[in-house]
Amino acid sequence: MSRNVTYSPAYTLVPTYECYNRCTYCNFRAEPLQSPWLSLPEAEKQLLLLQTQGVIEILILSGEVHPHSQRRKAWLQRIYDLCELALDLGFLPHTNVGPLSFEEMAQLKQVNVSMGLMLEQLAPHLLQTVHRHAPSKVPALRLQQLEWAGELKIPFTTGLLLGIGESEADWVETLEAIARIHSRYNHIQEVILQPHSPGNQQSWEGEVFDATKMPQVIAIARSILPSPIRLQIPPNLVAQPDILLACLEAGARDLGGIGPRDEVNPDYPHLQHQTLTEILAASGWQLVQRLPVYPQYDNWLPQTLQTAVKNWRVISIPVASEL
Repeated sequence: MSRNVTYSPAYTLVPTYECYNRCTYCNFRAEPLQSPWLSLPEAEKQLLLLQTQGVIEILILSGEVHPHSQRRKAWLQRIYDLCELALDLGFLPHTNVGPLSFEEMAQLKQVNVSMGLMLEQLAPHLLQTVHRHAPSKVPALRLQQLEWAGELKIPFTTGLLLGIGESEADWVETLEAIARIHSRYNHIQEVILQPHSPGNQQSWEGEVFDATKMPQVIAIARSILPSPIRLQIPPNLVAQPDILLACLEAGARDLGGIGPRDEVNPDYPHLQHQTLTEILAASGWQLVQRLPVYPQYDNWLPQTLQTAVKNWRVISIPVASEL
């Protein structure tokens, strides 16, 4: 079995932090109309500085403008324009901006090599607690996104947020739902297993997820999900070397996008690349960069994106498709 652990050299652009959801564990959002939108000139300034820094993926990560807001169309256009700008400057965009309509997903497919949306948990009782004021966290709405991504042939990332009041049975239900949808469309590249990690902005008084349970969650996920789906863990949230290594032995094989700042968990900086490499190498693991689209999905992309990806594959270490 391969001892490669993949990651994507990434940088995050945030079109806006404003969000109409109020998840009580959130350390990202701002109130609607209280966060200026990222302008294209400012984004270009940031991206130009990255062209010599080895960055491949530009993650477009946004708070959500209400689906019925008069500003929704302009918000989506700003996301599209940021993706197009990233492509023009030689990067590969991956967008995760909350639930979208089928038409919005189809539009963004034209300028993204992959997209994503966390399921978090399908437990409906969370709508009475941490998701009480989060209309877009209705489980059926988020499952619909996975279905539509499959219908549109969008390489997709989803995942679970752990420790927000769910049970082990909820983990299993959510993972089984992902497996069912993937069995129909074969479009899910990765499933993220993300432990809740308290930050300074959240209102919820929940505790940090017990990291010692992470190998158990990974083992459950590996037993349920089809083998081509790679399991991803964020190394800044699973930072203890012994636990990180135990997660790899349990079946995790990807560390996600690693960049200068985790916008969702700003209180948890990433380890330096050299430090992470040394931790893994001491136990026989090799840290290998990857693109935000896996090779088996390249031919799903519009032709212009296929060309952009092909150019990156020529200069990047190829990623083995097996876990």
